[in-house]
Amino acid sequence: MAQLRLGFWQRVAVMLVLPVMTVLTRKTWLHRENVPATGGVILVPNHVSHFDPLVVAHYIYRSGRWPRFLGKASVWKVPVIGFLLRKVRQIPVERGSVEAVKSLDTLVEALREGGAVVIYPEGTTTRHPDLWPMRGKTGAARLALLTGAPVVPIANWGAQEIFDPRTNRLKLRRTHVTVTTGPPVDLSRWAGVEPTRQVLEEMSEKIMLDVRDLLGEIRDGEPPALHDRPARRASTSEDAP
Repeated sequence: MAQLRLGFWQRVAVMLVLPVMTVLTRKTWLHRENVPATGGVILVPNHVSHFDPLVVAHYIYRSGRWPRFLGKASVWKVPVIGFLLRKVRQIPVERGSVEAVKSLDTLVEALREGGAVVIYPEGTTTRHPDLWPMRGKTGAARLALLTGAPVVPIANWGAQEIFDPRTNRLKLRRTHVTVTTGPPVDLSRWAGVEPTRQVLEEMSEKIMLDVRDLLGEIRDGEPPALHDRPARRASTSEDAP
């Protein structure tokens, strides 16, 4: 496992978050060896709860990488929070405008710097009634084509017992959470092709199927077909990560 070299604010974040995760979670962590020790990588988790970014971040951090999550750019404008997010190297993403292209450039740069970029392909917590994955957006696929970075699937389960997006109920009690990682998604058939809508959608389907199958393993159940995404407003961009 690589030894992380952290800046001051990253160490502050670790000191704040790790005690909370120790108190709130009992962990089963599987196949951390599938998280590459070095180099740019696109990590793609399923999204069952607003709490699961902390669960996934804890797993990635203990796997020897500093997770760089995407977040709505508007959050970076909030006093104090925006300052902290910048200091711990999280990535703001604009949606639904020309600014989304600039956000994509930022992500490409992060990967070329060797970063571990975390993208939730579903873009929001799943709307499946039993919290199985939805069809993904195309941002991770586009990034993979642009950079050649491996796309590594992550599945997590249990965070919904702390915060359930179906009921918006928060239960601050110690909860068992499971996280596992698979080998890189095999996207070789699309290497070097033009990023047409069809290509990006096919790649996104493959990515989400790998994530879904991983989740089936830790839930010990037969996963259903990918859930259809809710309809989007015309003013938003499907290509935004």
